[in-house]
Amino acid sequence: MQLTPQATADQLRQARRCLLETGEVPEGVVSLQVSLSWQRSQMAGLSPAEPPVAPPISSAADLRRALACEYDLLAHARPVMEFLYDQMRDSGSLVVLADSQGLLLHSLGDPDFITRAERVSLAPGALWREEHRGTNAIGTAIANGCPTVIHGAEHYLERNSFLTCAASPVMAPDGRLRGVLDISVDQSGYHPHTFALVRSAARMIEDRLFHARHINDPLLRLHPHVEGLGSVGEGLLAVSEDGWIMGANAIAQQWLNLSASQIGAITLDRVFGPQAMRLQSLPATGQPTRVTTMQGHNLFVRDEPDRRRRVWAATPVSPNRARAASAASSAAAAAALAAARGRPPQAQDRRDDRRMAQALTRALRVQAQGIPVLLQGETGTGKEVFARTLHAEGDRASKPFVTVNCASLPETLLEAELFGYAGGAFPGARPEGSPGRIRQADGGTLFLDEVGELPLTLQARLLRVMQDKQVVAVGACHAEPVDFVLACATHHPLRDAVTAGRFREDLYWRINGLTVQIPALRERGDTADLIDDMLASIALDMKRPEPPRITTEVVEALLQHPWPGNLRQLHAVLRTACALLGPHEDELHWEHFSEDLWYDVFSRPYRDDPPVAPRIDPHLPPPPNASPEEAGEVNLRRLSHTAIERAIQASNGNMSEAARKLGISRNTLYRRLKQVSE
Repeated sequence: MQLTPQATADQLRQARRCLLETGEVPEGVVSLQVSLSWQRSQMAGLSPAEPPVAPPISSAADLRRALACEYDLLAHARPVMEFLYDQMRDSGSLVVLADSQGLLLHSLGDPDFITRAERVSLAPGALWREEHRGTNAIGTAIANGCPTVIHGAEHYLERNSFLTCAASPVMAPDGRLRGVLDISVDQSGYHPHTFALVRSAARMIEDRLFHARHINDPLLRLHPHVEGLGSVGEGLLAVSEDGWIMGANAIAQQWLNLSASQIGAITLDRVFGPQAMRLQSLPATGQPTRVTTMQGHNLFVRDEPDRRRRVWAATPVSPNRARAASAASSAAAAAALAAARGRPPQAQDRRDDRRMAQALTRALRVQAQGIPVLLQGETGTGKEVFARTLHAEGDRASKPFVTVNCASLPETLLEAELFGYAGGAFPGARPEGSPGRIRQADGGTLFLDEVGELPLTLQARLLRVMQDKQVVAVGACHAEPVDFVLACATHHPLRDAVTAGRFREDLYWRINGLTVQIPALRERGDTADLIDDMLASIALDMKRPEPPRITTEVVEALLQHPWPGNLRQLHAVLRTACALLGPHEDELHWEHFSEDLWYDVFSRPYRDDPPVAPRIDPHLPPPPNASPEEAGEVNLRRLSHTAIERAIQASNGNMSEAARKLGISRNTLYRRLKQVSE
C-alpha cells in the first residue's frame, strides 16, 4: 500500500467527515484500500471521534487458550520478533503478533511506547479486526489479505492517529492465513523501510512454519535465479513420495499459480508437465536443475540431499490420501520446538504422535459434511478435548459446543436434559419449560460422552432426531427443527454393546460415520510435548511467572510410566507437583511428587537399562576385609550394590551427589536401591 504524504491530518479528517455526511470518500485523498476500509468501518457502526463501545478485550483465560492453540505460531515467530525488535530498539516502536482473527498474542517494544500503545489497547488480549478498531494495519491486512501500511490519520479512529503501522500477513504452508506481524511506531518517526522490514520478517516466519510442518517430507527449493536458491526469497514446495504437492510457501504459490485449495490436491505434473518426471532423478549432491512451469516460467529447482526420496510414481494416489499425509506431516512440527522449550535431550529425540494430527484432519473433513464422528479410547485419553478441538477448528466454531454425559443422569432426567420439555410436562418442571441440550446445540456441535450408556428407549428417540432433523420435547406436541453435527465418545468398544443387545445397531451405524481411536498416553509419542504444555497451562492457572523446569531424570521416568489414568492422571500429577514447589523454586524434582507415585514411576524399572559400570570415587573408603576367595565369589551385581551403598554413605545420604559419584542418573540410583530391597 502506498502512503499518501500529500494528505495532511486535517485533510484526512475532512475526508472522513465527508464520508459520514455523503457516504463517499473524496478521490485522491487516500488510497483505494484505505477508502474501502473506511467504508467498512462506517458500516460496522464505528464513529471516528468516539472510542469503540466496550472494545473487545480477551479475558486472561481466553488469552491462555488462544496462546495454547497458537503455540507453534508463537514459538516460531518469537525469535524473528526478537531479531526485528533488536533492529529497532530505542526508536519508539512496537512489534506485534496477531492470530488470524486479529487477536494480539505477543508484543515487544520500548517501554515508553508500550505505555502509549496500551492506552489504545494495542496489547496482547485485544482484538484488532476492522469491525472493532476501524481501519488499522492488522485488521485491514486481514480484510485484504495483503501487506498494509496505515499512516497516522489514515486510521479511522482518531484516537489511533498517533500511530503508523505496517503489517504483513503470515501464511501457513497450506495457504491459509495463520497470523499477522505488525510494526507500530509514532507516526512522526515512520520510515518507508519499515514496510519492507515487516514483510521480510513475515516471510521468515512463514519459512520457519513451513520447515517445521514438513520436517520429514521431500523438499524442493525454487527460484528464477540459481543464486537465489537457499535465500529468504526462494519458493518452497513439500511433496509426497508419490508426487502430490503437500505444502507451498506464499512465493511458490505465486510463481506456480497455486491456490490454497489446490495444496494437497494437485500433483507435480499439473504444475511442471512432462518435466515433472525429471524431478525423480535430481542429483543427490543438491545440484539445481532448470525446469519450465506450465505457465512458461523458467525456474531453478533443487532438492535436499538428506531428504532425497522418490517424488514421482507411475500410479497416482487419491487427493484424500495425499491430504491425510499432509496432516500427518504437520504433527512433526512440535519436534522442532523442543529445544526452544528447554526440553531435556532425551525428550527431544522422541517423535510426536502423528496419528492424532491425521485423525483430526480426517474428522474435520467428514464433519464439514455433517457426518458424525465416534471417538473411542480409554478413560482419560482426552476424547472430549479432541471433540472440542474438532469443533474449534471446524466451520461451526462460532456456534455452541454442547456436552451431555449419558452416564451421569438416570433415564428420566436424561430424557428431559437431552430432548427438553414443555412447561408443566412433569411434576417439578419449570413453567417455561426447557429447550434441551439438542436444541441448545442448534448450529453447532452436540457431544454425547459415554454414549454407550444411553438407555435403549432414548436411543430410539435420538435415532429419530438424526433422521428427521427435528426434536420433540417431553410433553410437547410439535417438533422443532435442529441442525447440529454429532460427536460421540465411549471408553469401551461400542460394537460389543451392539452384539450384546445393549445398543441399537441402526443407531450405531448412524453415529459411526467415522471412528477415531484415541490412543492411550502410553502409546503416544508426544508425551514430552504434553508435559510441557500442561506445565505451561498449570503455571498460568497458578499465576506463576514462568512454567517450572523439570529435571532430566524426572522427565525420563515420566516417559516410561504406563499412565493407566492417561492424560487426566498426568495432569493431576503435574498439578500436585507444581503446588508443592516452594516460593523460590522453579524446578521440579522427584521430591515434589507424591510418595505413591514415587514408587510407581520413579522406582519401578519399566524398561531395562543398559549395563552401567559404576564409577567409584577414589576417595571412598576401601571395603571391609575380604579374602581373595570371597572376592572371587562376589558377582558383579553385588559389587554394584556395594558401590552404591558406599557412595551414599560417603555423600551423607545426598542422593544427587551419590548418583554423580557413581556416574548414573538419580532415577537409575533409586531403581537400583529398589532392586536391592526386593
